[in-house]
Amino acid sequence: MDLPIDVVRSRRRKRTIAAYVADGRVRVMLPDGLPADQEAKLVKEMAAKAIRRFTSTQVDLAARAGSLAHRYDLPSPESIEWSDRQLTRWGSCSTDSRRIRISRRLATMPRWVLDWVIIHELAHLVFANHGPGFQALVARYELGERAEGYLIAKAEERTKP
Repeated sequence: MDLPIDVVRSRRRKRTIAAYVADGRVRVMLPDGLPADQEAKLVKEMAAKAIRRFTSTQVDLAARAGSLAHRYDLPSPESIEWSDRQLTRWGSCSTDSRRIRISRRLATMPRWVLDWVIIHELAHLVFANHGPGFQALVARYELGERAEGYLIAKAEERTKP
């Protein structure tokens, strides 16, 4: 999701930085007088964080998982929720408790990518491993290969200096 960014510099603001989405724009508020390179980095980070928070509130994961489970004949989870703690995985599934966690980083990605990760985790409710049966279930999603490529590219972006 690309939104225009408004940067508001304040002489009264000394240490705190804040960002939020309103009226289709990201507003980043920060102290006046920061070095340009530091400001640019902070604006980018805070805008991304604000967009993630905003976008994640726009997707009802439980409803989405239920819809995908029905459409692809997969079981529904006990619960599914966003996770801010998943930094190296896109999603995780506990087969015992039937709970799924989805990395909040997916909130800003295209819906078809999020759908693929949800389907992947729903398939783990049937098969705990990535064997042939699991692969057959996941392959039902027509955009799966494209979504997987998208996520590989995103992961590589994160590892670049």
